[in-house]
Amino acid sequence: MTHSASGRVSREQRGPLFLIGLDRPAKRNAFDLDLLNDLSLAYGEFERDGQARVALVFAHGEHFTAGLDLAQVAPTFAAGWQLPAGGCDPWGVFGGPRVSKPVIVAAQGYCLTIGIELMLASDISLCASNTRFAQMEVQRGILPFGGATLRLPQTAGWGNAMRWLLTGDEFDAHEAYRLGLVQEVLASEELMPRALQLAERIAAQAPLGVQATLASARQCITEGEQAAIDGLLPAVQRLMASADAAEGVRAMQERRPGEFKGC
Repeated sequence: MTHSASGRVSREQRGPLFLIGLDRPAKRNAFDLDLLNDLSLAYGEFERDGQARVALVFAHGEHFTAGLDLAQVAPTFAAGWQLPAGGCDPWGVFGGPRVSKPVIVAAQGYCLTIGIELMLASDISLCASNTRFAQMEVQRGILPFGGATLRLPQTAGWGNAMRWLLTGDEFDAHEAYRLGLVQEVLASEELMPRALQLAERIAAQAPLGVQATLASARQCITEGEQAAIDGLLPAVQRLMASADAAEGVRAMQERRPGEFKGC
């Protein structure tokens, strides 16, 4: 395991898995500028790593994140935060590149404001049963600017999203599951083993197929259904010409798991 220069983010490579850990537990992993920048750089490193197929984002300590360290970052955000060179945009709203590979988030304890938005911008989210959520920007005179106003209504429905966005009230893991914010709620001791198991399952699939599936679904959301439909046939034609597709057919005929190289 290695850490960023500030010590705010840990990175660990486990074969095709890329583990990214928020590591400011003494401050309940509240996002200061170092944590914001280092998470962006960790996403960029994951994107460029040819061996890494799936990222798992978790947190050291008892809490995923208490949200933004507003006293420290508010002046910077008021002036306009810029992603660091070489970073990717974990939230997909700050104008930088996004990762093209799957990201899983595993949360426990507090998962507030920008932490919820990190989940909404990821592909799969799990949480421990003790997790507490709140999107409380309205109580601070600001608005959620990490994408919750865009994504939570899509995920939870308009009324459900407005119930929590316009009150800033806290809700629990079971409500998060009902809203579709998380896909599984687990006992605390089961959270990381299950998240790793899920990441390994996805990493075993054909990387080109996984990335093409993500790209198609994202295109439908960002550009509309017709754009996604128009992109399906060209994507299929590219994939069918790949070595992974040939391996997938052989594996099916030979009744064995595929051994995919991402080419």
